[in-house]
Amino acid sequence: MSTLKPGTVRRVAVVGGSRVPFARSDGPYATASNQEMLTAALDGLVERYGLQAPGAVGEFVAGAVLKHSRDFNLARETVLGAALDARTPAYDIQQACGTGLQAVIAAANKIALGQTEAAIAGGADTASDAPLGVNDTLRKVLLEARRAKTLGGRLKALAKVRPGHLVPDIPRNAEPRTGLSMGEHAAVTARAWGITREAQDELAAASHQRLAAAYERGFFQDLVVPFRGLARDQNLRPGSTVEKLAALKPVFGLDGPEPTMTAGNSTPLTDGAALVLLASEEWAAERGLEPLAYLSAYETAAVDFVHGDVAGGEDGLLMAPAHAVPRMLQRAGLGIADFDLVEVHEAFASQVLATLAAWEKRGLAPVDRARLNVAGSSLATGHPFAATGARIVATLAKLLAERDAPARGLISVCAAGGQGVTAILERT
Repeated sequence: MSTLKPGTVRRVAVVGGSRVPFARSDGPYATASNQEMLTAALDGLVERYGLQAPGAVGEFVAGAVLKHSRDFNLARETVLGAALDARTPAYDIQQACGTGLQAVIAAANKIALGQTEAAIAGGADTASDAPLGVNDTLRKVLLEARRAKTLGGRLKALAKVRPGHLVPDIPRNAEPRTGLSMGEHAAVTARAWGITREAQDELAAASHQRLAAAYERGFFQDLVVPFRGLARDQNLRPGSTVEKLAALKPVFGLDGPEPTMTAGNSTPLTDGAALVLLASEEWAAERGLEPLAYLSAYETAAVDFVHGDVAGGEDGLLMAPAHAVPRMLQRAGLGIADFDLVEVHEAFASQVLATLAAWEKRGLAPVDRARLNVAGSSLATGHPFAATGARIVATLAKLLAERDAPARGLISVCAAGGQGVTAILERT
């Protein structure tokens, strides 16, 4: 029960984060499940912050986008297999690529309202161990056989099975309502906003170079736990340059003139898990833990990428943050100039650049590129769908904590289904 007076809202502290290095699909984590990766990240957090005691945190919130039926209770099963107290309640959440950040928001709201003192939130995804569905025709035949009342009825139903029915349904990276992959949708948006190949390659090269520099200075030492032989994100290419990226052939938007999107300026399919430890100021103080930053605002949005202004760029699949951020900043009474750091999830370099252009069109000041994704982002780390939001929150919080003076950071995450999740972190 909350002991707060009605209308009272507490500050929510980001205390720390933990993630496994992200790996390209079908690589080092090819046989690792969502639960195994999430458990590794959770155990790292438990060990680092001494969370083994009974009732150490009030809740565990996590999710995955690509889930097997066995993952129906992923968060709770992760708790039961980890070093965290087995009596810790847990639940799953899913909002495509916004899952990790939305999990953080869900946990933060309970802390803000005094319903719990501390929580852990994030997500995991494996593109390597993606679930394979039974061919739909075969599924209907098997259900018919199960419903049959006699052996003859079952055999009659099973006699309908043909060799082609044994081919499984493999998950596709495509929107159900359009049939287009996320990359193809991004290519439409890139054309609408006039995003050039050179600008995309510059952003991608900078992401790799900045992530490499962050690793070299030890920035991730207390954020990343080694897993299955990896100590760094496998997708990282420290030697990436605009010239090297310019040699790659386009892979998206090939049906249009002068395609610009390549494997180098797009995120690869990735496996990984990431978590964030959130708490009230009182909980942190009692344990002698210095908060890295505080969550002060968040906003979600969605666009109609099926019937809306897609060709004009306003309602592109990944453009919801272009609507969410201006709303959030207006509500908070802030402008882009008020932010020391800006973190925009790099699903595609073109999507980041289109989002920045859309913010300017909506009256926001240009984002200083020296403040954008200063420790690298998804183009360099990779993008395990449900893990990315938690990775960004932990990274930004620590970047803010490194500054002596008060500082503020903006988070923008686009998501499949035409959705976006955004947030503000502050260091005071």
